[in-house]
Amino acid sequence: MGNFLKNNQSPLQYVTIEVDEESHIEIKEKDVCITECENKPCTYYCPTRVYSWDQESNKIKIDYTRCIECMACPYGCPYRNINWHFPRGGYGVNYQL
Repeated sequence: MGNFLKNNQSPLQYVTIEVDEESHIEIKEKDVCITECENKPCTYYCPTRVYSWDQESNKIKIDYTRCIECMACPYGCPYRNINWHFPRGGYGVNYQL
């Protein structure tokens, strides 16, 4: 599966994330995901699986607490329907060496 590093390692083991109570990611128009976006690419190109499709509620779910700020999502969405910005100061990713 393409969402993991070599040997099926999760990229989350190399970062710590200071989680804000406020998301820095949102879907601009939820109807676009439902009516126009057939393949839901955000659910598979994100390396840490921030996005998932919830069939019960028929919408994209966002787990922003997993975001490693790679900035792939605003460019990977074919409808430019993801609003992404860096988390507020003091929150977000701290990369470990």
